[in-house]
Amino acid sequence: MEKIWLNDILKIPPTDLPNVRVKFNIYNGYHDPMDLYKEDPDKVNVEWLLWRKKRGYFRTGQIAVCFLKVSWDTWLLTTIKKITRELEVDPETGGIGYEASEVEEYRKYFGRILVKYHNETRTMVRDFKAVADDLEVLEILNDRFTGDDFPGYENVRLSYRQLKNIVERRLPGWIAELQNQKAVYLLTDNKTGKLYVGSATAQTGMLLQRWSEYAVNGHGGNVELQELVRQNGFEYIQENFQYSILENYNARMDDGYILKREIWWKGTLRSIEFGYNKN
Repeated sequence: MEKIWLNDILKIPPTDLPNVRVKFNIYNGYHDPMDLYKEDPDKVNVEWLLWRKKRGYFRTGQIAVCFLKVSWDTWLLTTIKKITRELEVDPETGGIGYEASEVEEYRKYFGRILVKYHNETRTMVRDFKAVADDLEVLEILNDRFTGDDFPGYENVRLSYRQLKNIVERRLPGWIAELQNQKAVYLLTDNKTGKLYVGSATAQTGMLLQRWSEYAVNGHGGNVELQELVRQNGFEYIQENFQYSILENYNARMDDGYILKREIWWKGTLRSIEFGYNKN
């Protein structure tokens, strides 16, 4: 089947291509732009796309195309803006360095076009002309991408912000899958590598209820995690914790069996000796 390239859809004239630049937004060591996009698209489309320090990526009059990494070689087109003015920013701390306006003719594609692109050089900003022949259109979504589909229990790996987003917005796909589920789950401190193994049973209100408690206070009543929050603040949890599922069971599974599996995982991962489990 013949491939479709992004510019087959955008139809940017060859004479205008030198004036178009593309920015590929990925995890920067502190924040995952996908988390931010789910909270508020402008955190990527404005704060990330238009950020600069001493040197900027764009000039007045240029067109800025914004992509957000979805998976290894898959990117979501989130906005296309025309740079209308450069702003003064502190060259050391940086800030939003441009005023820009969305290009109206492309608005219907924002959040809907998924492209394939392998960023071999890991360069964050490229001239559109240099990558135009590599931006293959994979799909045009019927609705704007939200990233809210439930990926299957074996593929759950959430940051704190993603978990909070699911709980607070009551995302239908996730709520239905978590609210009647028992599980042995894993909390990972991405800064230190320390682990916490926990379980969700009928007594604790199933997996949705258990994880909702972490979203509220960060510790869910666990002694070691309470101490971590006391020493480092709730912000530490928000910035560094990750939530995943080791084993999942339906509501009919006996609670005693799940508690035995929790003990087994604690021993396997050594989360009492080296992690946040107290016992």
